Amino acid sequence: MTDADIIIIGSGMGGATLAAGLAPTGLRILILERGERLPDTPEARDPLAIFAKGHFRPAETWLTPEGDRFNPGNYAYVGGNSKFYGAVMMRYREADFAPIRHLGGMTPGWPFAYDTLASWYDKAEALYQVRGQAGLDPTEPPRATPYAYPPVPHEPAIADLARRLRAVGLHPAPLPLAVDLDRWLARAATPWDAFPDTTGGKLDAETAALAQALRHPNVRLETGTTVARLATEGDRISIVITDRGHFRAPRVVLAAGAVMTAAILLRSADERHPTGLANRSDHVGRNFMNHNASAVLALSLRRNRSVYQKTLQINDWYLADGQGGAPLGNVQLLGRVSAPILVAQSGLPGPLAKLIADRAIDFYAMSEDLPHPDSRVSVKGDDIVLGWRRSNWEAHEALVSRLKAALRRAGFPIVLSKAFDRRTPSHQCGTARLGDDPARSVTDRYGRCHDHPNLWICDAALLPTSAAVNPSLTIAALALRQADRIAKEVAA
Repeated sequence: MTDADIIIIGSGMGGATLAAGLAPTGLRILILERGERLPDTPEARDPLAIFAKGHFRPAETWLTPEGDRFNPGNYAYVGGNSKFYGAVMMRYREADFAPIRHLGGMTPGWPFAYDTLASWYDKAEALYQVRGQAGLDPTEPPRATPYAYPPVPHEPAIADLARRLRAVGLHPAPLPLAVDLDRWLARAATPWDAFPDTTGGKLDAETAALAQALRHPNVRLETGTTVARLATEGDRISIVITDRGHFRAPRVVLAAGAVMTAAILLRSADERHPTGLANRSDHVGRNFMNHNASAVLALSLRRNRSVYQKTLQINDWYLADGQGGAPLGNVQLLGRVSAPILVAQSGLPGPLAKLIADRAIDFYAMSEDLPHPDSRVSVKGDDIVLGWRRSNWEAHEALVSRLKAALRRAGFPIVLSKAFDRRTPSHQCGTARLGDDPARSVTDRYGRCHDHPNLWICDAALLPTSAAVNPSLTIAALALRQADRIAKEVAA
């Protein structure tokens, strides 16, 4: 007796999108989620509660390889980390799918080219109702159709910023965003970046994909259910073992996020698979990537009266450094950093933080982290050990330097920066990468594990490279492609 035709572990960007893609097939789909739905409370729009008190951060801690504990800042709610995301839905660039030489080394490339995902990007943008404008970003890959919705409008200070950037030779472009601005601002005038979505103002994994999936009677969501491990019969997954009992299905999908997916596979070691499931290659948990990122604050005498701010990006240094050198990365605006947020993040006195926040425009500089087998997730008893080996830092420093110089030329005489540390998840990915070679990858190019024919992975763990863009849209595109593959196999 089975509980479903397919069990999906996790309701984040990968799991929820996969469920939305499979729901019309009629397959009995069971989604297991360890978290609960986020309630709409006053804390959801309170910057002190979010940034200073950590009201929504889980209590769990992980270990460094040296044994130090830290709070990783990953969220366990229905919708996963997307409940707090900046709603940026960018496509990988065409060049990102091929090997690239960076200042910090070579990327391995993907087993297929951009064209393979192009139509799935189209479908993912439709599902998440992405707002954008094509044709202004010099690195934008080809697309078959324009965005279905116009871009989220710049506020006056950001429109002025765009003019200033163009005047110094840069090519600012609208950020593609999954945000219903009117609905978001109807609740309160706050940014959406890093604020939880409790009203549907952001089109996230819960409000866009999962909501669509659950309209079908064959889809069921079980919350408050933590998966401990998977059990096997031969090479097939037979049982999903949770804190609420055992569940069975002929197909199982791990979509718990790059770190938790790897941890579940490693914790599922048995006599036949002593190093963990799907791990004949010894690549499970390895090649962990986390974008190199810094906050950059550009100050002038002009007041920044923006509420949300996060509508602009710069990719002039994405494919090269602007002088014929290596790629450096992407620059985009952060959500508006108010004085309470700045106090919480920097420890500055309140009056000084307000003086800076009132006159600053806040940027997020992001550079590619390169995969390395020694950058890894492992387990030690009940603990997760994260040994992140940061790479390509020279390129990130160069990106921040180029950005600062450009902002000074654009009329911002004071530019400050601060790098993000391991407590700030910056698009974790890469711990169970897809590929054609079972000796060097965990899954095939569709996300099916090489070692287990009924086990699939559908989250950021699949990504062979991190590129230097937000990964949400690529995860969603891979999920829709995987749903199509599974549906065709079932039909056959």
